[in-house]
Amino acid sequence: MPNTCIEPYLFFSGRCEEALDFYRTALGAQVEILLRHKDSPEPSPPGMLPPGGENKIMHTTFRIGTTTLMASDGCQEGAGFSGFSLSLSVPTEAEADRAFAALADGGQVQMSLTKTFWSPCFGMLTDRFGVGWMITVATRPSQ
Repeated sequence: MPNTCIEPYLFFSGRCEEALDFYRTALGAQVEILLRHKDSPEPSPPGMLPPGGENKIMHTTFRIGTTTLMASDGCQEGAGFSGFSLSLSVPTEAEADRAFAALADGGQVQMSLTKTFWSPCFGMLTDRFGVGWMITVATRPSQ
């Protein structure tokens, strides 16, 4: 399947704008597209949006480094980010420390940054929005 890619789509249960601001600060995320429900040329089906939902984010596309992610406030209550983690590869231990500390703010650390057999620095956490992250210092294979 040439020219195919997988891009994560995250639903933040009404907290998408807060999440975008957090990822801008923590990881330098750059928003490329942001559409609110009120921007849609077609009205939402009756009962789909809660009262005040017209200002919520219907769709956003943002980049962290070279990776594109998409997100929305969603229309359901309670975000459920289980069964996967986003893996962030950085070039240095200093960058791993910075990213890990930023993402852990308000979140929960599962494994502090430490040396492993595959990386000089690896750790796992869940951020304040319930998104799982694995931070690793990328190493080049021996040649």
